[in-house]
Amino acid sequence: MTADTHSVLSGLKPLSRLDHPREMIRQFTPNWFAATMGTGILALALPQVPGIGPSLKPFGEVLWFFNIALFALFAGLYGARWVMFGHEARRIFGHNTVSMFIGTIPMGLATIINGCLAFGIARFGNGIVPVAQVLWWIDVAMSLACGVLIPYLMFTRHEHSLDGMTAVWLLPVVAAEVAGASGGLLAPHLADPHAQLVTLATSYVLWAYSVPVAFGILAILILRMALHKLPHESMAASSWLALGPIGTGALGMLVLGADAPAILAAHGLADVGSVAQGIGVVAGLCLWGFGLWWLALATLITIRYWRAGVPFNLGWWGYTFPLGVYTVATFRLGTTLNLGFFGIAGTVLTVALAAMWLLVGAKTLAGAWRGNLFVSPCIATPN
Repeated sequence: MTADTHSVLSGLKPLSRLDHPREMIRQFTPNWFAATMGTGILALALPQVPGIGPSLKPFGEVLWFFNIALFALFAGLYGARWVMFGHEARRIFGHNTVSMFIGTIPMGLATIINGCLAFGIARFGNGIVPVAQVLWWIDVAMSLACGVLIPYLMFTRHEHSLDGMTAVWLLPVVAAEVAGASGGLLAPHLADPHAQLVTLATSYVLWAYSVPVAFGILAILILRMALHKLPHESMAASSWLALGPIGTGALGMLVLGADAPAILAAHGLADVGSVAQGIGVVAGLCLWGFGLWWLALATLITIRYWRAGVPFNLGWWGYTFPLGVYTVATFRLGTTLNLGFFGIAGTVLTVALAAMWLLVGAKTLAGAWRGNLFVSPCIATPN
């Protein structure tokens, strides 16, 4: 058998690049949950396309169910790693980069929670709302923990430098504002007025817990790229991550502002609700404009990387969720302001998101089949 033939046949064998199938568990990292973020946000964006949204909703629902299965699979694999290889799994907390991806776990869960509201109510009835509520509070707890514990490790244990900084620093911090935006979607579906108020207030706190810190990181990131230029090609997709907190921040302000008048009026705070609504619209529009600048910049950076040839890695999922949440914010601005431009812009962005999801998904499936995507850097570089 020639070397070429052996290479072809081995490529047909699952996990052929691993020494043993259990290496899939041993090498499993939270990076994989970024795939649930990208899949979930596409599912949520499809029904919002003006005109054809109702026709696309069944596809979004299928993606939501698929995303639930994907999240359950990844949770099982990562849980198994902690059970079987706990001494190695713990090393993630000392790794400068991989530890940041812990934030993808609550963000992936948030897309499933939002799907419970977007698809689950029509499919299963209002009985799914309490399930979404319980999952949301779990998501809140995880997001709060990620948002402070990972930065604490950065300040006390990790070794970082300005020239080595990338936008992955945002991942543990942004989880809280994603939970906050999800709370804005959840609150109107709750039957208890007190629960609505608690959810709304908590969501505003989550937004404030995350967005100012994320924007501080963005300021440092701009300085880093001006002084040290673009990061290594292995981090090519990280340029899109900055669009995540901007788009989520805009979406959060819009949905929370829309909730505020009715919820706060029921508690004698009608004037505050009206102010919150106005702030939500203005802040959402301003943040969308900031996101437009970063979208254009990230596009130019990506063209430069791709012209040079960029090898695929799981980081490519960074092309999807940030673009997706900015797309959903775009649709929300269109319905809030009743301006057709945002519907058209959101449709174009949805097409780009779907194309990127298909590309990255196909490459991920191929890499997962071969097994070469199961790599844990925190094992390769003990700490």
